[in-house]
Amino acid sequence: MMASMNSALNAGVKKREVFAWAMYDFANSGYTTVVLTAVFNAYFVSVIAGGATWATFAWTATLAVSYIAVMIAGPLLGAYADAHAAKKRVLFVATAGCVVSTALLYFAGPGAIYWAMAMIIISNFCYAVGENITAAFLPELAKPEALGKVSGWGWSWGYVGGLIALGLCLVWIMGAEARGQKTSDAIALTMVITAAVYAAGATITFIFLQERAKPAATNTNTHTPTENAWSRLMRTAREASRYRDLILVFACGTCYQAGVSTVVTLAAIYAQEVMSFTTQDTLILVLIVNVTACVGAFGFGYLQDLIGKKRALAITLVGWILMVIFAWFATTRNLFWVAANLAGICMGSSQSAGRAMVAYFSPTDRAAEFFGLWGVATRLAAVLGPLTYGAVTWITNNNHRLAMLITGVFFLAALIILIRVDEKRGRLAVSL
Repeated sequence: MMASMNSALNAGVKKREVFAWAMYDFANSGYTTVVLTAVFNAYFVSVIAGGATWATFAWTATLAVSYIAVMIAGPLLGAYADAHAAKKRVLFVATAGCVVSTALLYFAGPGAIYWAMAMIIISNFCYAVGENITAAFLPELAKPEALGKVSGWGWSWGYVGGLIALGLCLVWIMGAEARGQKTSDAIALTMVITAAVYAAGATITFIFLQERAKPAATNTNTHTPTENAWSRLMRTAREASRYRDLILVFACGTCYQAGVSTVVTLAAIYAQEVMSFTTQDTLILVLIVNVTACVGAFGFGYLQDLIGKKRALAITLVGWILMVIFAWFATTRNLFWVAANLAGICMGSSQSAGRAMVAYFSPTDRAAEFFGLWGVATRLAAVLGPLTYGAVTWITNNNHRLAMLITGVFFLAALIILIRVDEKRGRLAVSL
C-alpha cells in the first residue's frame, strides 16, 4: 500500500498530505449520511412537518434552493480561489459555515419548519462549496494515471467518517428510552454530534494540506490578479469547444448525479414509507450500506486506472439501473436489502469516478474553477432528481414506487451520454 501510494503521488507530495486531504472526505461525509440520508430528512418529514402530504416536496424544495445558490456561486468561488491561490481560505469559510449551521439544527423541533429550512439551505450550500474546493486539490496531489485510485482513497475513507458519525448518532438514539426520551426527541443532539465530527476531521485537513497553487498574474500597481473570477469564467466559456469531453462529463454527471442525489436524500423516507422501516431499522441499513459504499469506492478506484475511467463509470451506471429495478420490485425486506447494498457499491464508485474524470480533464491551474462548474452540474442534478421524486409523490398521493422507477431514467440517460466521451481526446485538451 505504501509503495502504491508513493508511485501515485506527484513529486514533493507527502503521504500525510494525502491523508489530510482524505480526512476532509471523512469529515464531511457525516453531514450527508446523518443530515441528508439517514436521520434529519425523515425527521423533517415526519416530525417537523407533521407528516403532511407536502412534507417530502418541502424537503426536496429546500435542498433545491441551496443547490441553486451553489450553481450560481460555485464557479465564481472556484475561479476566485484559482486566481488568488486561496483554496484553503475558501474551504475554511465553507467548513465553518456548515459546522455552525448543522449544530443549529439542534433547535429545529416540531413545527419549526422555517428555521429547519433556513439552516438546511445554509449548511448544504456550505457543504457543497467545500466539496467542490477540496476536490480541486486532487490534480495537485496525484499523477494523472493515478487519479482514480487516489480519488477512491478519499471517497472510501469518507464512508468510514460517515459510519463513525452515524454510529455515534445511532448509539445516542438507541439509548433514548433508557434516558426517558422518545426516539424523535433524541434526534436534536445528533446534529451537534455530526457538526463535532465534521469540525474534528477537517482540522487535520487544515493543519497538513498545503496550498501549492500560485496566484495568477497580478497588476503591478494594484497587486491584484489581472483576470478576475468573472473574466476567468468568460474565458472558459469562449474555450468551451476545446473541452468538449469535459462538457460531456458534466452532462453525464448531471444525469447520474440526479439519480444518486435522489437515493441519498430520500432513501430513508423510501425505507420508512414503502418498506415500513423504523428509525432504528433505517439507521442500521444506512450503516451497512456505507460499508459497501466504502468497498465500492476503494475497489473501483483501482479499477478506473486499470480499465479506464469511462468504462468503470459505465459499469456503475448499469449497476444503478439494476438497483432501481430491484427497489421498484421489492415487496420483501430481503430484496430491498439487495437493492440498498447494490446502491452502496455503485454510490461510492460512481462518485469517485466522476471526480477522477473531472480532475483528469482539468488543467491544474484552473482546477477549482472547473470543479466549481462540476458543482453546477451536480447541484443541478440535486435539484432535478429529488425535486422530480418529490413532485411525483405529491401528484400521485405518495406513490414512492413510481417515483423510484422514474429515477432510473436519469441513470439510463447518463449511460447514453457517456458513450460519446473520448478519454484520450479529453486529456489531450489539457496540454493544448
